[in-house]
Amino acid sequence: MKDGCNKIFEVSKKLLKLFIKYPYELIKFPMLEGITCVCVSIGVFFLVAISYVLYKVIKRTKKQRLRKRFFKRNGGLLLKQQEESDPSLVDKTIIFTTHELEKATDNFNENRILGRGGQGTVYKGMLVDGRIVAVKKSSIVDESQLGQFINEVVVLSQVNHKNVVKLLGCCLETDVPMLISEFIPNGTLYDCLHGEANGFPFSLNMILQIATEVAGALAYLHSATSIPIYHGDIKTSNILLDHKYRAKVSDFGTSRFVSIDKTHLTTSVKGTAGYIDPEYFQSSQFTEKSDVYSFGVVLIELLTREKPISLTRFGENRSLATYFVLAMEEGHVMSILDALVVKEGTRDEILALANLAMRCLNLKRRYRPTMKEVAMKLESIRTSHIPSTVQTNIKPILYGEEYLSLSPYGESSSTFLSFNDSNSG
Repeated sequence: MKDGCNKIFEVSKKLLKLFIKYPYELIKFPMLEGITCVCVSIGVFFLVAISYVLYKVIKRTKKQRLRKRFFKRNGGLLLKQQEESDPSLVDKTIIFTTHELEKATDNFNENRILGRGGQGTVYKGMLVDGRIVAVKKSSIVDESQLGQFINEVVVLSQVNHKNVVKLLGCCLETDVPMLISEFIPNGTLYDCLHGEANGFPFSLNMILQIATEVAGALAYLHSATSIPIYHGDIKTSNILLDHKYRAKVSDFGTSRFVSIDKTHLTTSVKGTAGYIDPEYFQSSQFTEKSDVYSFGVVLIELLTREKPISLTRFGENRSLATYFVLAMEEGHVMSILDALVVKEGTRDEILALANLAMRCLNLKRRYRPTMKEVAMKLESIRTSHIPSTVQTNIKPILYGEEYLSLSPYGESSSTFLSFNDSNSG
């Protein structure tokens, strides 16, 4: 079809040249010269117009075919089949078109970029119904994972928790599938903690609120969904804050999951330095307790306002987790906590939070609590400010004998006694 258009152009050009070169030979009657020129001009105009229309039709057809090919490759037909077998999914899983997203993001204008990373770019968009959304456009794709992609989207679209970013749908018409989620206005917890966001109301109450909300969200994902979901990359930059600074867990490993014995879903684990479960390096197995370890790092990041990897400390102390554990073992944890935390918190509150963080950071998974236990303990600290049964002059058997007999490194330790004794009197 395109070749046909080119031939029409060539014929039109040749005819025009003939009329210019041999006007009198071609036109026997001079009085008709003007009429002939007008007719030629009109003819050429129509030929050009028809050629342009044909070109646009061809281009649109090619684009539509490409979109259909991507849609099929990215699992669109599988999603349609799942919707037919379970009509309830129709309202939960929305398939967006590229046209809708181009319109929503002003053709992916750079002014709409919310964030950019190694995995892709996130754009702010507004749908035709007025909803503000975040559109994640990945820069890479693992084709071996595309077959599983739709199953994951279906599962995540059914996740409904106030502290988990809501997945609204996906777009399958592009080379790399795009994810569309609710827009969270106050950015990441990382930016708020480390000075890159203004107006964050940092306080112990805020720390307890955020920690409790994140723990509750993870407990829900681990145990309350139809298939347990392990996040795989818990960190402060994957925790968003809404207009009331309520925490929202986001970014499930760019939503690329693998099934483990078809019993749970977990992100394709890559993780982030400073947050990764040390036991994962030994076993290459990711479990719910791996999320617990990462949450422990988030908790001490909240308490210290220190980054997970320091550029000012050296050796093993560069890791915030190691730095915190050593401070606990040496009995001077108060010295590394944020001044506002020490000022606003009672000694019992700080002890309870420090103990909980230590349990989460235990190098042996079997001694870490579940996220449900963590959420319950944080809620208890938040609402009642330390149970009355816990006294500072008693060896703090707070969270089970299994832990108190072991340090985070699996050895006998008097960490908590030294902490208490150093601050008594």
